[in-house]
Amino acid sequence: MVADIEKELGVIDILVNNAGIIRRIPMTEMSAEEFREVIDIDLNAPFLVSKTVLPGMIEKGHGKIINICSMMSELGRETVSAYAAAKGGLKMLTKNIASEYGGYNIQCNGLGPGYIATPQTAPLRERQPDGGRHPFDQFIVSKTPQARWGTPEDLMGPAVFLASDASNFVNGQILYVDGGILAYIGKQP
Repeated sequence: MVADIEKELGVIDILVNNAGIIRRIPMTEMSAEEFREVIDIDLNAPFLVSKTVLPGMIEKGHGKIINICSMMSELGRETVSAYAAAKGGLKMLTKNIASEYGGYNIQCNGLGPGYIATPQTAPLRERQPDGGRHPFDQFIVSKTPQARWGTPEDLMGPAVFLASDASNFVNGQILYVDGGILAYIGKQP
């Protein structure tokens, strides 16, 4: 696929590794196959695609790789052991690519979304029969200083920044777009 793109359009200047899955299964109930599936898509695939585009970026003398990390690159939570392991590994792969290929004018950074309002998270944000908020929605809003879920539009500016020349001296960093949730311990009871 990369060879076809390079033949038709030229060397890839910007790669965004965005594919990902999550399996919400307690670790003691998760099979090794289910664990490997998450690792393969969320960590091994970015390795393989990055490895494939890097030679062209090296030859051209510049490139941008943006890995879509997660708050789970920093935190653990029940039922997401494979996802957290993969995203933690992706954070370190990001740092390693920056370290190994920064001298070729290649920047590799991560974008770490917080909880984003998407069709996949819609069930967690639905009003309950009594009109109240879903318990997980209450939890997220209470732990986020901005007191809301993020939107896909909240990720646009940071992604453009990481893909642009404005970030030419930013390398090996994870830019968390999380409304401050990673900076906040929560309100005192």
